[in-house]
Amino acid sequence: MILENKVALVTGAGRGIGKAIALDLAAAGADIIFTNRNKELADATQAEIEALGRRCLAMQADVGDPDQVDDLVKQGLERFSTIDILVNNAGITRDTLFMRMSREDWRDVMSVNLDGMFYVTRAVIRTMVRQRSGRIINLTSVVGFTGNPGQVNYASSKSAVIGFTKSIARELGGRNITCNAVAPGFIDTDMTRELNAEQKKVILEQIPLGRIGSAEEIAGVVRFLAGDKASYISGTVIHVNGGMF
Repeated sequence: MILENKVALVTGAGRGIGKAIALDLAAAGADIIFTNRNKELADATQAEIEALGRRCLAMQADVGDPDQVDDLVKQGLERFSTIDILVNNAGITRDTLFMRMSREDWRDVMSVNLDGMFYVTRAVIRTMVRQRSGRIINLTSVVGFTGNPGQVNYASSKSAVIGFTKSIARELGGRNITCNAVAPGFIDTDMTRELNAEQKKVILEQIPLGRIGSAEEIAGVVRFLAGDKASYISGTVIHVNGGMF
């Protein structure tokens, strides 16, 4: 129970990596606020968190809408009085080759992956500054470092997460607030399950460990960064990709 009496806000936690993170933080003792726009998925995640004996507030908020984000944080603070840990996980893809990429494909990805991170962090940060402590953990991606054909928008947004993380770490370190990023490689999620056998074969050939990772392996790193044993780590990106980068 290394996070007992802590409150964590996790965006995009209805499934996949976000859900694994929310459940792992709850298992470590944290109460959870999370967002997901699908009510059925949100209800299922909330039930699993509460089954662990933790309190939970599920919100169907669009992180790309600053008004909805402000309301999310307001309700979270009214319920729990504080937010100690922020995990900016919400993200989407709109994959297509750059020559075919529409303005909407670009803007939709930036709205969630980058603008959403800005809005949520801005809404939470005053509480962390006031209490002179906090953990901010942002989900980037291996493709933010390597690039990827068909993902110019996604890779650009994830590269920007890295600069955001390092800058926030420098600005807020004096307030005992750390900011780090986790960069997953290819993880077993709904997105990777859509790949065909040939695509998976090509990917596996790039991974020294020879397998796709699990959402729980990402969640374990996030839990570490959220705890006291990571108190002197800030402005860092931790790669979890089986050695591919």
